[in-house]
Amino acid sequence: MTIKRLLVIIPTALILFLLQSYFWVPTYEEQTKGNPQRLVQYVTASIGDASLLNPILSADSASSQIESLVFDSLIDRDENLRFRGRLAKSWEIYEEAYFYVNKDAAIPRIGNAGAQEIASLLISGKTTPGIPAALQDSLRLIKRIEILPPRQFNTITWVRTKEIDVTVKAPPRIRLVLSKVDQDLFKNLTLILGQRLLPSTEHNPIIVFHLRPGVVFHDGHPFTARDVKFTYEAIMDPKNLSPRVSDYEPVRAVQVLDPLTVKVIYKRLYSPALGTWGIGILPEHLLNKKALRKEALERGMDPNNFSIRQSRFNRHPIGCGPFVFREWKADRHIILDRFEKYWEGPPNYKQYVFRIIPDLLTQEMEFYAGTVDSYSVQPHQVARLKNDLRFQSFSGTSFGYTYIGYNMRREPFKDRRVRLALGMAINVDEIIKYVLYGQGERITGPFVKQTDYYNYRIKPLPYDPEGALRLLEEAGWKRNNQGWLEKDGKKLQFTLITNSGNDLRKAILAIAQDSWKRIGIDVRTDVLEWSVFIQERIDKADFDAVILGWQMGIEPDLYQIWHSSQTHPYQLNFVGFKNKQADDLIIKIRQEYDHDKQVQYCHKLHEIIAREQPYTFLYVSKWTAVLDKRIVIKDVDENGNVVYRKITPTKTGDYTFYFNKWIKLPEVPRFSPEG
Repeated sequence: MTIKRLLVIIPTALILFLLQSYFWVPTYEEQTKGNPQRLVQYVTASIGDASLLNPILSADSASSQIESLVFDSLIDRDENLRFRGRLAKSWEIYEEAYFYVNKDAAIPRIGNAGAQEIASLLISGKTTPGIPAALQDSLRLIKRIEILPPRQFNTITWVRTKEIDVTVKAPPRIRLVLSKVDQDLFKNLTLILGQRLLPSTEHNPIIVFHLRPGVVFHDGHPFTARDVKFTYEAIMDPKNLSPRVSDYEPVRAVQVLDPLTVKVIYKRLYSPALGTWGIGILPEHLLNKKALRKEALERGMDPNNFSIRQSRFNRHPIGCGPFVFREWKADRHIILDRFEKYWEGPPNYKQYVFRIIPDLLTQEMEFYAGTVDSYSVQPHQVARLKNDLRFQSFSGTSFGYTYIGYNMRREPFKDRRVRLALGMAINVDEIIKYVLYGQGERITGPFVKQTDYYNYRIKPLPYDPEGALRLLEEAGWKRNNQGWLEKDGKKLQFTLITNSGNDLRKAILAIAQDSWKRIGIDVRTDVLEWSVFIQERIDKADFDAVILGWQMGIEPDLYQIWHSSQTHPYQLNFVGFKNKQADDLIIKIRQEYDHDKQVQYCHKLHEIIAREQPYTFLYVSKWTAVLDKRIVIKDVDENGNVVYRKITPTKTGDYTFYFNKWIKLPEVPRFSPEG
């Protein structure tokens, strides 16, 4: 009773004073008093540290956040989701296609003809009346036709257990240069060539990037086409263990045409090709073989086994992005300074500080005090903070989802019935209602819910503990005398892990553990510091079950996460999902340029993954972020006058799109009606 009275009479101001004293947080006004530099310093917070700062190696969001500021890419997407040039000022996409001529087959209505006659037939077909419209469309795309002479070459093949040298005699081949990629080219050519068109056809899509002149890396070294080629080669070098290999495996070659022109040749149809060049470009002069060998010798390491993954570059990165790396103190902060020679002009902020604050309450208090400039609102705070007049807020549905993933290499997760039962035992609707305070939606599969690739016909798993028990009994698991599920004398037991610093995942951890124990599963839990969680458990697939989330892109290419070839250490299919039908669909999605067909394949892939349940798909969250109203976009109009504009999100909800133009003012400015 006395305690209650004391709590009631303590003034709110005193509570705030005590909290600020406890956390040792100076207010924003105290920081800026006599220190105008704080106005040009942006401070953000993260629950976890980066793992390494190299865009071809990292796979965590903290690292990516820093890399997006230190490194620049050839392209990205504008506020309307269209591709725009960055280090590349422009590009062309076209195709070179090849096919062999079957000299023993006759062409309908013409009879036997050689390669020269076939080439002439294709040229004349453009203006021939009465041919099918689809064929005519393909013929119109042909800009050049070349006849490649017969050739002979040696190769090696295996017959049973013996290696045999084989001499191959290849007939004449026809090369077509098309003004754009035509995935139906060969299907349409059979309408005119019939059986004369051999099945050994080849699509070679090509992208030619024209690079922006005058761009330099942070050390002053010029950026050229060699850096683009090197970045590709570094990704593909198996010594580097890059998780990005699958994005660039379809590339046949990257050719430097001149210092500012690079040609990328693909060995087959690959619809996400252009988007993959949104990766940060590495400096060749700092990471080539000579540089790595020198570093290895300096550090007393074997240069023959030394790779980019071991390089100190990953903790002292140099790119050509808008900010220059300055300092990284593990589990404390990463500091970046603006790059005065950035090709688009230096950012308004002079410094970017990325603080690691694992405790969300501490993050919140520091945001209120102004020592942190942005705050990702927790679900229970949304209603209050969205209406707080001190802040500007942004919200939307995430491009991603939260899930429980099962290591399918291990028992009992090899059995689909067990994975399905585990999902049915968890009341996800209750998680959304009570843990997320309604700030989330059920999700059933791996595609972004806001796109038409997502299959809305698939219904979420029902909450059905009794049904889960029936499935487990069917799989051979029965209750023993102590009430635990048991099979062949072995208790159904495993460990569920997640990362520290995320209260939502901790809550899900407790709910899942309790839900599974209720049906007789002995579940242990473990919460790990972020870098240990990623590097020791996820990267090495050393776990039973894990609570994690994916932030997704717009493109429907799921090769890295779901294809069976991506199950090795440091790759992203760390649950070990393998399904032949899914693999085939993933490849079809990658090679399909027709949107409607792509959607059909995605819906089928969604069905397979939802049926197999390698993940228990939980929810896609709704996010809210708040900023001080004094943070605005500062621009200069055509007359040289400074103009302030409100921050507005893009179509995807990205409110940081114009971050390079952000600045914090001493007072909230007055905006024009348009601003």
